[in-house]
Amino acid sequence: MTTKIIHFMVNGRLEHAEFRADCSAADVKDLFRAAAEAGPNHILKMYNRDGSVVNISPRLRSNSKETYYRLEVVASNLHSVAMNPQLNNMEERLHLLESKVMEEVGKTPDIMCELQSHMESFKRKLESVEHLSWIGLFKDDGEQQLSKCSPKPQKPQLSVQEERQQVRRKFINMSSLQVTEEVREHLKTPIFDNWQWEEAEMLVLLQVMYVDLDFLTAFHIELQVLQNFLFEVYCHYNNIPFHNFQHCFCVTQMMYGLIWLTDLRSKLGRIDLFVMLTSALCHDLDHPGYNNVYQINAQTDLALRYNDISPLENHHCAVAFGILFKPECNILKNLTADQYKHIRAGMIKCILATDMARHNEILNKFKSIQSVFDFTNKEHKEVLMKIIVKVSDISNEARPMAVAEPWLDCLLQEFFNQSDTEKLKGLPVTPFMDRDKVSKPSSQTSFIRFVLLPLFSELTRLFPCLEQHLVEPVRRALEYYTDLEKAAKP
Repeated sequence: MTTKIIHFMVNGRLEHAEFRADCSAADVKDLFRAAAEAGPNHILKMYNRDGSVVNISPRLRSNSKETYYRLEVVASNLHSVAMNPQLNNMEERLHLLESKVMEEVGKTPDIMCELQSHMESFKRKLESVEHLSWIGLFKDDGEQQLSKCSPKPQKPQLSVQEERQQVRRKFINMSSLQVTEEVREHLKTPIFDNWQWEEAEMLVLLQVMYVDLDFLTAFHIELQVLQNFLFEVYCHYNNIPFHNFQHCFCVTQMMYGLIWLTDLRSKLGRIDLFVMLTSALCHDLDHPGYNNVYQINAQTDLALRYNDISPLENHHCAVAFGILFKPECNILKNLTADQYKHIRAGMIKCILATDMARHNEILNKFKSIQSVFDFTNKEHKEVLMKIIVKVSDISNEARPMAVAEPWLDCLLQEFFNQSDTEKLKGLPVTPFMDRDKVSKPSSQTSFIRFVLLPLFSELTRLFPCLEQHLVEPVRRALEYYTDLEKAAKP
């Protein structure tokens, strides 16, 4: 089996890691945690020489000392054991960790028992290894690698409920971490790469957004209630190819970025910013993976309940306020009656605006007020809020191709699933979802040319700074898919 050698800079030291390519992702992350002296709930990120995030996994590419990666703890508890400057001796740290495990083992048995197992393995390595680099755990004489990355018996698959509770535990454990300023700034940009973050980490970053926009103070939101709300939102996104929690995070992160890029904090009230961010977060709650056309043609319960009028978007709104109705999740409970009314009405308008059947209606309305746009005009502000939510919802192609293209694959998978079901049930087949007629390039060229560019360009008229962040990347994406489409033709 191939051994990978990874050179990296951490805490001002140039280190190297050696591990087999068949290591589990968890084992590789554990090794890098040891190098960074990080705790089990800290968030690590690896950067290449260009400053881009690379995934810490067994697929990490080997490199040289000259092309070293940079390893950083991007979110940490400043009072944790691993960051304690008095614990300079490895044996002291190990002893303290062992004491902490024994102290906590009764509280969360599954996690603590696993941690204790890792600790015992680490102790055995300390006893048998003559030379201990921060990661390699190899002897100087090149003897066979120790058992850190040896194959393990496969763990039983967790149920959906167990997986969610595991995410919740990680989220709560991480929620007090200090996210670095570099990550906070990166979070404000359209080039943020969601694929490098786990679900619990995304929940931490969503919490950062609400805190950094000062929503907790302004609306008297208790941190624990916000955490409960975010977790419930996570639980109400389904495990489907595209309209899942990762999509929810991306849309919310783009909304957050646009708020900062356009300096909306100085143009709109905080309550309207809250409406937009929370609408983005909730805009696809409990999406079943089949669009409104399918709902109506198949006469589903949702279509019957909402009389064929934006059945999915109405459902997303209803689920959102169902979550907010729970006392432990109600981030609106300390608002005045007028504030609650304003937020509820605004969220309903913004989420219903994401129905693409209303796209031209909303875009034409925005065009008609462009020349006289007034941030103090209530109607103008409402149209703008809808537009920004819409832009955030379909903004993947404004991201780097390495981020955007996997999302297109996910979308096509969901589309093809729908058209296959339509064929099986004898329903009209949605043309742009038919796997027998649609190719990856052709699906994008028309969408970019006739939907994305007109929408993004119109918003850029009001905020010229978005030209480089939205319009230029989308034009490059159009060129990319146009070239692919031409190359595929005989």
